[in-house]
Amino acid sequence: MQWPAVPGGSVIAGVWLVLDVGFFVALLAHKLGRRGSLVYTVFQDAIRYGKTKTGIQRPAWLHCFDVPKRWFSHFYVVSVTWNGLLLLTLTGFKVPEWMTSLLSFLNVDAQQTGGELSAVLALALIWVHSVRRLIECLFVSVFSEGVIHLVQYCFGLVYYFLLGVTVFIHSRPDSGALSVEDLITQARWYHVFGLMLYLWGSIHQHRCHVIFANLRKNKSGNIVNLNYLVPRGDWFEKVSCPHYFAELVIYISIAFIFGLVNTTWWLVVTYVLFSQALEAVLSHEFYHDKFKSYPPNRKAFIPFVF
Repeated sequence: MQWPAVPGGSVIAGVWLVLDVGFFVALLAHKLGRRGSLVYTVFQDAIRYGKTKTGIQRPAWLHCFDVPKRWFSHFYVVSVTWNGLLLLTLTGFKVPEWMTSLLSFLNVDAQQTGGELSAVLALALIWVHSVRRLIECLFVSVFSEGVIHLVQYCFGLVYYFLLGVTVFIHSRPDSGALSVEDLITQARWYHVFGLMLYLWGSIHQHRCHVIFANLRKNKSGNIVNLNYLVPRGDWFEKVSCPHYFAELVIYISIAFIFGLVNTTWWLVVTYVLFSQALEAVLSHEFYHDKFKSYPPNRKAFIPFVF
């Protein structure tokens, strides 16, 4: 079945633009909102998760929207599956008919299996990132009884689907699959720099997640508590939430993979900037409220800046 043509790229860009504006407004609303009102309480309940949700006064009915934070792993299961299939499509492998129909509906021609090096690398890096995060969720992180909002959970399930499609619609597929030789001839300096930046951000993000996990383990690696403690080491000496900063670095690295010219991807980077900044501010405030001797020199999100 052939769906009517839709300006898919423009629609996807529009979605990211709405998310950019939405999270920027949410960041301002958190700082400027009228505390104590029901609207503000519902808003705070929707944007917080994990440690930032502990200790706040919430009406009992809002607890109905809580789901376990450990369900974060579901996001990466979706991403590994969906973006893995997209990557196979981009590199010339046959994919299920339902996926072809869905991509056609989104105005993405899944029948054409070629793709440029930038798109293949970008999708591969998203997939590798999701694999790493899934492994960390399952085997590294030590989750407490923290919760996330049901709306956040549903958005997280959709997020990586949207991310993969964003890359895919900019793949400019050819009439046939590109060979390894074709891809190598397209290599440029910004691909190399992007890969190095991606590796740098990924290594530090993993270290941060290990530091978080070790706060709840003894020297033998056994879990001894589920308390929130002050993390130290690596980028934690500069910011309260270096794992969020590393996430931003990873997305900027993919912007380099696209040669810094993919406007839609910069909208994705802007979304990551505002969404991670919001969560970083909430975490930064949590640390300062809970630990009176919290290091005053740490920024919330970006070293030396914010």
